Amino acid sequence: MSFYVYLSGEIHTDWREEIQRGAEAAGLDIVFTAPVTDHDASDAAGDHLGKQENAFWRDHQSSKVNAIRTRTLIEQADLVVVRFGDKYKQWNAAFDAGYCSALAKPYITLHSEDIVHPLKEVDAGAQAWCTTTGQVVETLKYVLKD
Repeated sequence: MSFYVYLSGEIHTDWREEIQRGAEAAGLDIVFTAPVTDHDASDAAGDHLGKQENAFWRDHQSSKVNAIRTRTLIEQADLVVVRFGDKYKQWNAAFDAGYCSALAKPYITLHSEDIVHPLKEVDAGAQAWCTTTGQVVETLKYVLKD
């Protein structure tokens, strides 16, 4: 069974690569997709549409351009993994989880135990909550098991 998995959320660690390496080592047939993970490039995604003097409008413009990629890849995915890191608040990741929920798209949350409370609603909509990338890989192995 082949799967498309979108890796949403935190962009400051190598969690995506860990999952990809684990899936490859397990011989899983998975195509992974992700948002643009270069923070500066993501922030500048809409700059080609015209200079904005106000930071709100620059962010607004770029978020709409980023949404083209994000929405398309989430809609195409069979499963979404949503990672919440410890260092920053990932409002975009929470939005992606909500979008998955609205689409009835299965998703897995990946975060530490110390942020369970603020993510209780996000976790309630998830099909699994993982605390390690290894647990994500094990879940993928089970889902793709013949």
